[in-house]
Amino acid sequence: MQDFSNNDFLNNLRNIIYDNIRNQQFGVSELADKVGMSRSNLLRKVTKQAGISVSQFIRQVKLEHAMELLRNSASNVSEVAWQTGFSSTSYFIKCFKEVYGYSPGEVANHPVEKTSDKTDQPKKRKLTLVFGIPIIIILAGLIALLLFFQPDEIKNQPDKSIAVLPFKNDSNDSSNIYIINGLMESILNNLQKIEDLRVISRTSVEKYRNSNKTIPEIAKELNVKYFVEGSGQKLGDRIMLHVQLINGQSDSHLWAEQYEENTSDIFKLQQNVSLSIAQTIKAIITPEEEQQIDKIPTQNMIAYDNFLKGLEYFHAGTREGLIMAIRYFKTALVHDPKFARAYADIAISYYYMDILQAEKQFTDSISLYSDKALLYDPELAQSLVARALYYMSDGMFTKAEPYLEKALEYNPNSAFVINFLSDFYTTYIPNSARYLEYALKGIQLDIASNDSSTASFIYLHVSNALIQNGFADDAIYYINKSLSYNANNLYSQYVKAYILFAGSKNMDQTLKLLLEVYEKDTTRMDVLQEVGKMYYFKEDYSNALKYYQRLIDVRETYNMDLFWYEDPKICTVLKETGNVQKADSLMESYLRRAEQDKSIYRDMMLALYYAFEHDNEKVFEHMNLFAKQDNYHYWTVEFTEMDPIFKGVVHTREFEKILEGIKSKFNKRHNRLKTELKKKGLI
Repeated sequence: MQDFSNNDFLNNLRNIIYDNIRNQQFGVSELADKVGMSRSNLLRKVTKQAGISVSQFIRQVKLEHAMELLRNSASNVSEVAWQTGFSSTSYFIKCFKEVYGYSPGEVANHPVEKTSDKTDQPKKRKLTLVFGIPIIIILAGLIALLLFFQPDEIKNQPDKSIAVLPFKNDSNDSSNIYIINGLMESILNNLQKIEDLRVISRTSVEKYRNSNKTIPEIAKELNVKYFVEGSGQKLGDRIMLHVQLINGQSDSHLWAEQYEENTSDIFKLQQNVSLSIAQTIKAIITPEEEQQIDKIPTQNMIAYDNFLKGLEYFHAGTREGLIMAIRYFKTALVHDPKFARAYADIAISYYYMDILQAEKQFTDSISLYSDKALLYDPELAQSLVARALYYMSDGMFTKAEPYLEKALEYNPNSAFVINFLSDFYTTYIPNSARYLEYALKGIQLDIASNDSSTASFIYLHVSNALIQNGFADDAIYYINKSLSYNANNLYSQYVKAYILFAGSKNMDQTLKLLLEVYEKDTTRMDVLQEVGKMYYFKEDYSNALKYYQRLIDVRETYNMDLFWYEDPKICTVLKETGNVQKADSLMESYLRRAEQDKSIYRDMMLALYYAFEHDNEKVFEHMNLFAKQDNYHYWTVEFTEMDPIFKGVVHTREFEKILEGIKSKFNKRHNRLKTELKKKGLI
């Protein structure tokens, strides 16, 4: 737990939560209303000041009060759970153990030494070290965390990974396959809403639809413990379904059930199957998750039938399939104009139809249908994703972020959302820590569906995310995995050169490897500029110019802005080789772009400009501003000190002090991230 005792804003939130602590319905929206802020603004402010989400903050306050009650009252565990707003005792126990390292029933076995000057102070709102918890409890919690969250212990946690294999159609009528596939997907979606599970994506299991591989073989490929198999058919207005749960390693049956229901009871069928599977695995289901599982998407079965037909076309992955999907989704809306999921999937389909188009045709349609989806179900993950995609299609990336994050809260196992977030935090709003977390989650849920070339790029993404956060050993493991899938992946080859540099700091070796990559394909502008960059860092400006000049020629010939952010290096090379006028012209263009940049690197970009201009005062000003940022990547730390452009200031005490702060913040974040990722079983 973190110390927020000196933060007036967070303490005010804490007091509001205390006033409503028994209210099981008191959540993010209610807290936002109490402080007169929108949900998104509250999320941003709490995340910035506390480093955790609003829901995590609320839960932390509740757990701290729960600890006080357990130590200082006669209430039992169930009573304390109720008194602190947890509607489920099992969920309360799970949350408590995650934070303190032991269950609430074991509090008496972890005595606290009370100090005399604290005994007469009111317990409810006293500020000791962290939200009123005596320091000895914090120490006990830290010791417990050290004991309970060692890597070996994490590996021994119960594996609740599960894959839902494609259901088989028992009917001779192949036209009914969409209903059986719809049942399979709905059960999969329900399981994906349970955070205590790790649920493999539909795309990862689809390749096993007609496979002759055994369950243990598939278990090994997917790295999963449990499998759901199913088969069924629709006869008139009746649905017959057989479902079984299987242990992946032993191929033994753990649970099986036959169902026969009216089509009007299809949602009840899906809910019963999902909950029975989760209970057999002993997954903890929160009240919020159960509420999401129990949600009925539509009361109109004709609407739902059309929706399932559309879903079948949606998963075809073609433009023609998307057109047909939209047609069926719109037909569903004729029968139920309040069908939120149909609105959401229309918006998502339009986004995919537009994604590769230079001229966007469907932005207005995406806006319209995502708006309707949110109107009719603002807590549906697909509604939130649809709205995020509208903002992304319109270039409003900061507005998309809270919708994607909220979608993941409602569907924590959605590979679709996680992969979007991974790309989002590396491409649109750079955040190296989140990029890494989502990239690692993505390969846990969705990798087996991809061919060798795609898998190679997925592992490249993970490796790149790891090295950006300073995990060199893990990065080399995944880059080698990437190359094992596709040895000719030149991206992976040159990224590997830099990962090796992180360990050796050997520029000559790195340059040699980059040249080898470039010689394999001299049309690659990305590799060409990396070679030029390495010569630049070696201050071999004549050789650097040979490569940079070709990049300049291509940019001018084709009117492209390739790698404009590298212009300070290019201009330094031009200046050092006598091309001063060209260098000055390029740098003025660079300055205009840097001033308009919205990323966390804006002030670093401006510091580079003023270093080129030898304006040391401005360099220090912008470097100090950049040092206040967070989530910058490893290469910023690694290369800033050795960058020739900073030669005039790098040995000054002020610059050294700024660099020390940047390095220290990065190292602290690296260590914190390492602990968090190990705790989540991601590394």
